[in-house]
Amino acid sequence: MSELTIRAATASDAAELREIYRPIVEETAISFETDTPSEAEFAERILTYGESHAWLVAEVDNRSAGYAYGSPHRPRAAYRYSAEVSAYVHSDFRGNGVGRQLYAQLFAVLAERGFHYAFAGITLLNPASVGLHEAVGFTKIGVFPEVGRKFDQWHDVGWWYRPLNLENENSRAS
Repeated sequence: MSELTIRAATASDAAELREIYRPIVEETAISFETDTPSEAEFAERILTYGESHAWLVAEVDNRSAGYAYGSPHRPRAAYRYSAEVSAYVHSDFRGNGVGRQLYAQLFAVLAERGFHYAFAGITLLNPASVGLHEAVGFTKIGVFPEVGRKFDQWHDVGWWYRPLNLENENSRAS
């Protein structure tokens, strides 16, 4: 694989990033969305979450290889220092460390912006996603059984958490 670069995503990335996400929505239960967002909706998400949290894109040879972003964990004020995170890697680039590199930079940006912990929900069974999240320091919290229904099946969602810097982990132990 050629050199990977990671940068903040912009609205002009929406079409390419949407195409990474489209098969996830249409062919899997990894995302609980049932309709692929329009390019305009996707651009709006990039702008909104890029401003409030972070939205990063990984590129190889000027081609989008994947993206990762942080978003609000829950809407109530006391949750404002927690972020929910997601990463999606283009099928041509999976297994090359793109997800790990995206998450490493995303965690740094979120910590710099004052976020305390990152949380990730993973539709089960998804060993590749579980492996990625655990490889970058997430710990499993538990499972919401049959919390979503897609493709005429109930799906469990596992939840993982990760401190965004070592100080967070040390303060938790105190």
